[in-house]
Amino acid sequence: MTIKNSDSTYGWLSRLLHWGMALAIFIMFGLGIWMRGLDYYSPYYRSAPDLHKSVGLLLLALLLLRFVWRQVNKVPSDNHLGRWERLGSHVAHLAFYGLLLVIMVSGYFISTADGRGIAVFGLFEVPSLIEQRGLEDVAGLVHEWLAWGVIGLAGFHALAALKHHFLDKDVTLKRMLRG
Repeated sequence: MTIKNSDSTYGWLSRLLHWGMALAIFIMFGLGIWMRGLDYYSPYYRSAPDLHKSVGLLLLALLLLRFVWRQVNKVPSDNHLGRWERLGSHVAHLAFYGLLLVIMVSGYFISTADGRGIAVFGLFEVPSLIEQRGLEDVAGLVHEWLAWGVIGLAGFHALAALKHHFLDKDVTLKRMLRG
């Protein structure tokens, strides 16, 4: 198994980024929903949001890495798909990149609108670039609604992969599972 993609399958780095980010995004979604129920007296009132912010910034770096990797590395052929399936696949992947980027940027604005930076795992701080009263409210709505959108798109993506595997019996899912 190689690091790079081939004409027929994804390399180990693409698979690691795909499955690792997918798992982290679902965990972050669950963490975000759980955090909304925390009150001031909860022992996790500070630590859960700090973890959410740190992982979110790590995911932003991984998203950018994944995008660059996709640009410099070939994508396995999708000639086995019909015209509409190819178009749907390309639109879905672009939507994932766009939605995730806006979710992460809006999360940054939620956390930094008051002028304070974000401590990343206590190792370093990402500074606030914009201090604007009320920005966190708008960014919070964007963050929440687009997070639900990503989860819905991921569900559709998973159903499409399972359809290809079980009904069409093609290689779509196999090439993301193994070399």
